[in-house]
Amino acid sequence: MDPNEVQHSHCLEMTMEVHQVLPPPHKTTLHKLNNRLKETFFPDDPLRQFKGQPLKTKLILAAQYLFPILQWGPKYTFKLFKSDLVSGLTIASLAIPQGISYAKLANLPPIVGLYSSFVPPLVYAVLGSSRDLAVGPVSIASLVLGSMLRQEVSPTGDPVLFLQLAFTSTFFAGLFQASLGILRLGFIIDFLSKAILIGFMAGAAIIVSLQQLKSLLGISHFTNQMGLIPVMTSVFNNIHEWSWQTILMGICFLVLLLLARHVSIKKPKLFWVSAGAPLVCVIISTLLVFAIKAQNHGISVIGKLQQGINPPSWNMLRFHGSHLGLVMKTGLITGILSLTEGIAVGRTFAALKNYKVDGNKEMMAIGFMNVVGSSTSCYVTTGAFSRTAVNNNSGAKTAVSNVVMSVTVMVTLLFLMPLFQYTPNVVLGAIIVTAVIGLIDLPAAYNIWKIDKFDFLVMLAAFMGVLFISVQGGLALAVGLSTFKILMQITRPKTVMLGKIPGTNIYRNLHQYKEAVRVPGFLILSIEAPINFANITYLNERTLRWVEEEEDNIKEQSSLRFLILEMSAVSAIDTSGISLFKELKSTLEKKGVELVLVNPLAEVIEKLKKVDEASDFRHADSLFLTVGEAVASLSSTMKSQSPAILGGAHTIV
Repeated sequence: MDPNEVQHSHCLEMTMEVHQVLPPPHKTTLHKLNNRLKETFFPDDPLRQFKGQPLKTKLILAAQYLFPILQWGPKYTFKLFKSDLVSGLTIASLAIPQGISYAKLANLPPIVGLYSSFVPPLVYAVLGSSRDLAVGPVSIASLVLGSMLRQEVSPTGDPVLFLQLAFTSTFFAGLFQASLGILRLGFIIDFLSKAILIGFMAGAAIIVSLQQLKSLLGISHFTNQMGLIPVMTSVFNNIHEWSWQTILMGICFLVLLLLARHVSIKKPKLFWVSAGAPLVCVIISTLLVFAIKAQNHGISVIGKLQQGINPPSWNMLRFHGSHLGLVMKTGLITGILSLTEGIAVGRTFAALKNYKVDGNKEMMAIGFMNVVGSSTSCYVTTGAFSRTAVNNNSGAKTAVSNVVMSVTVMVTLLFLMPLFQYTPNVVLGAIIVTAVIGLIDLPAAYNIWKIDKFDFLVMLAAFMGVLFISVQGGLALAVGLSTFKILMQITRPKTVMLGKIPGTNIYRNLHQYKEAVRVPGFLILSIEAPINFANITYLNERTLRWVEEEEDNIKEQSSLRFLILEMSAVSAIDTSGISLFKELKSTLEKKGVELVLVNPLAEVIEKLKKVDEASDFRHADSLFLTVGEAVASLSSTMKSQSPAILGGAHTIV
């Protein structure tokens, strides 16, 4: 037999061994749309528990899904209650002084902070899925709410209108949060990345602390602005208002609170020290002010607080007028921030105890909690990290700890309000400073610096933006940078050159694996992103540049013959992406280079099949399952063609 025929026969055998790239099974457009919507909005498949169940069981499961208390409530025991009772009383000792302090931070009457620690925890106990989350006002949402509303309405000049706008903002925050849960759009809050939150929280913590200089120094005329420069300017322009009595008391209680916090951090079993310290400071400072009549010596006090539980406030909600846009914007921003914090805290402690928190149910629970709260004289609430940590450390077993805390706050509202009349504002400022210090996470910031410099830049933008622009300005700047990063990743997808690992049939990134070597006559590229209208121009230009550089580098006798595109990471493609391959193939053919596709995924091969009328990408030499098979098969083709070319040349001679 002729040697050429033997070689050709051997090539055919090798071709037969090459695995075929198969298109996916046919599916109707409706079926594809159904799958896409399911994966987008129901990735956790919440309806799977209903499959194959009788109607009665389905109704019970539905009720338990909507009201998680029905799931654990029937199994609740007295032993669990004893643990929850201790936890509830412990977090109440923290919630009462923090509630009063955070309300003042939001420029609201102090009593509103206690109202917000009474009704929302009861709602969450029924609807929430976390066993550890302790609900109430939080520093960041309080700061943002107060600062945004104060841009248009003065809390001192028109306190009634300011309160109405606060309740209306809370309603919109709750409505937005509940809508995200019902419509299963929770992925929207994922735009607040960890880097953004760390930078934002640190910046906000510093701004919150600086705001407390008004109380800690005894200044009566203080700036309404939130930036670092206006605050420090106001502090030093009003040195004549500084009160040495207030400063002395502030330093003493601040040191006491920080010492209690340090003890609890070093010895977690002594969690009750930091949990009870704020209430102890309130009691001691109140007794001290009452005994020495300190209010007559330059130390400002809260004053008389209204006694009784939450009055209804649905008649105070304003859905009309010139401030509607303001309250909607305030509700949106505070809703996103409080929702992000609440879900993050809930998931953190759920992971510690090895149970799952349903993000969508949490959105609905926190949302309905704020909607109900807006009608019962409450402002924006969520799960607070400090209270949740205390709740967890004190042995909470279920959401009943929230109920115990709520009942304790109710007793305080009904019978103990007169006792807070002489509580000095300076101790509330010290409580806030101590609480927000924990939001500055330096180890996490350093870790981001080590891992991803761009994420660190985003974190720094959030931090500096909050300090020097505004709270919402810093947040918007950081989200804008993160969105820019995502757009860059979409429009500038990563493309790498692959080489063969010697002694194997494995192909890897040449820059990552130094032992990998190039295969003569082949340019092997891996596209590591979906292909769409936003990146086809870049991919076309970048690929042709790879080809030109390869042609310049290789010797004449081993000219470039094949461009192989490894497409395992191309998870999706659109119409523009399909046109990219046609343009590339046409351009490369003029250069004498063949385009070969390797391992296109289901969506890609299906769309290629529909538009590939000339079967350019469906014949055996254009489509392979692995790079190894492509190189082996095409190399044998090159070898079989070489003798024929040489034979033709001899005949001509």
